[in-house]
Amino acid sequence: MASSACDVHKTSEPQNGEEGKVKFEDKLKTLDKGDFWTPPVNLYRYEGFWFFPDFLEGIMLAQEQFKSHPNDIILCTAPKAGTTWIKALAFAILSRHGYDFSSNPLLTTISHECVRYIEVDYIRNWTKRDPEIPLLATHMPYTSLPKSVMDSGCKIVYVGRDPKAVLVSLWHFLLKLGRKDKVQFPIEKAHELFCEGVSSYGPYWDHALGYWKASLERPNNVLFFKYEDMKRDPCSHVKRLAEFLGTPFSGEEEADAAVEKVIKLCSFETLSKLEVNKTGHIDSPSMPLANNLFFREGESKDWVNHLSKEMAERIDRISVEKFKDFGLSFDVPTEQE
Repeated sequence: MASSACDVHKTSEPQNGEEGKVKFEDKLKTLDKGDFWTPPVNLYRYEGFWFFPDFLEGIMLAQEQFKSHPNDIILCTAPKAGTTWIKALAFAILSRHGYDFSSNPLLTTISHECVRYIEVDYIRNWTKRDPEIPLLATHMPYTSLPKSVMDSGCKIVYVGRDPKAVLVSLWHFLLKLGRKDKVQFPIEKAHELFCEGVSSYGPYWDHALGYWKASLERPNNVLFFKYEDMKRDPCSHVKRLAEFLGTPFSGEEEADAAVEKVIKLCSFETLSKLEVNKTGHIDSPSMPLANNLFFREGESKDWVNHLSKEMAERIDRISVEKFKDFGLSFDVPTEQE
């Protein structure tokens, strides 16, 4: 690694041994399953959501063993809803006093290495936390978070995104993995499954709603951002994020354009062109993932190039029905633009 700020250190804390793996395999046999997205690998339904088995094992292990600290900051998203970006922004904000913007670890290390997933990296490697940058990440639904997260009073940041954009990004990610092509798995099939709530960490609407309701109930602990709003006005969102994380920008920093420097450092244009994000890779439970998989378009409304008017309207109807009683909505145009 280019910087110790992103290094992983193993400790002697417990991991999922043979007994735990047998217990997990036995649990899988009791769950609903289906080879919906990437046969022959199944999705399994657990606590109302669908998970690939490698991630589900990490979630169950985290629920049993993960110990949250009061100063933890957990960045939460559904897959393909702005994860890479929010990780970069939070890391850049918290590391800005330790690194010059021209030497930040994000320039040589993908944000997924700088901010580790609880159910993947942390729970398997037992990463030591950096007290100066106490960031962790997860795709777990709010209701599946380890009890210690709730008990600790730590801070949670969630990014929600227009479900149409999430679907299209998920579909493209699968195609780029090379497990299927557009003939084997057309967008129409992905759309049908997504609308039925069957996707990794889905149903997406329940995922977003869980964190939205938590942000209303516990505003001092849970901050809910919308991806589209962040794209529209990144400056105010970066400042709000810094305040929530307990490191607001000083007047001197603002005069020195520190907010704008964070935004530029973490922009799609900057990160996607870095050598590490074009040629590097990260480990995942099932296979190494090329870093460039996480950089496709970075646009809010690319879905209009892939979804028919009828497909988009169906997703919008589900969104209205799911969210209408809770005051949540995304920036959904009435017509394709």
